[in-house]
Amino acid sequence: MKSRIYTIATGLVLSMGFVFFQSCNDTPQKKEVAWAQPFFKISLAQWSIHRMIRSGEVSPYEFASLAKKWGFEGLEYVSQLYPDVNDSEDKVAAMENFIAQNNALAAEHGLQNVLIMVDGEGDLASSDAETRATAIANHKLWIDAAAKMGCSSVRLNLYGEKDPDQWIANSIVSMKELCTYAQPLGVNVIVENHGRITSNVPLLMQVMKGVGMDNCGTLPDFGNFCISEEGYGSIFDGSCKDVYDIYKGVDEMMETAFGVSAKSFAFDAEGNESNIDFRKMLEIVKSHDYNGFIGVEYEGDVLSEEEGILATQSLLLKASKGL
Repeated sequence: MKSRIYTIATGLVLSMGFVFFQSCNDTPQKKEVAWAQPFFKISLAQWSIHRMIRSGEVSPYEFASLAKKWGFEGLEYVSQLYPDVNDSEDKVAAMENFIAQNNALAAEHGLQNVLIMVDGEGDLASSDAETRATAIANHKLWIDAAAKMGCSSVRLNLYGEKDPDQWIANSIVSMKELCTYAQPLGVNVIVENHGRITSNVPLLMQVMKGVGMDNCGTLPDFGNFCISEEGYGSIFDGSCKDVYDIYKGVDEMMETAFGVSAKSFAFDAEGNESNIDFRKMLEIVKSHDYNGFIGVEYEGDVLSEEEGILATQSLLLKASKGL
């Protein structure tokens, strides 16, 4: 996007760093790489450390300190990684604690709160009105949190209906209500291509057009383009039966993008993502005059989460050279 991208005053200035590359069968090799300032800012998606958090190795409230250590500028929170909020009998009070702690930690480490990825809060595209109303109410709590944390956006999912026409109609109703609620708070409501019907980009863009509000948008994810309902799988291991073209999909979604998710899974010996041409993706992103945050989201299981995060960060910087 052009004028609708949320920006902050400071740009990304990175000098010399050390990063890790690893092929699927090799041990990590430490290489020195010159990092030039890219056309975008780099944030870290908290999902990249979900195994560390769920194993108890780290607390979700260590997110900011880790992101700072690894050289990131922005933070993308994941709601489902905070059981103290989701399992609380007093969710409103728990949410206030979540807000206060993360605001303090982001300020301590000099990082920008970018967005909250909201999962597990109900089906916004359900054909059942009561189900949809409950989901809308749940998502409003996270919109409030995003506003209090200075996040530009909340990312939600549009699940609940498989019939395309009903899915579009239900999604428009829910999105209009949420965007209307979020607009005076300065929060964008964005949808990720998150598998199945939500990754059918022409249908998703019909929803965006149907809502027709300035704070309604998308979060293009480089790797989430499996549109199969039956035989749903990953584009990375060939288990998906029906894949939407990933480059076409990102290009189409960039028209209304308030963020970009650089998904990665595996790397070759040169540090390139094995399934996604990051250079081509960044050329697409830049062609839409985007200069906001691109979030690193590592999902592989060969490299450790830290190594995968650093490899993805390094690849973004390498692929952006000269753009």
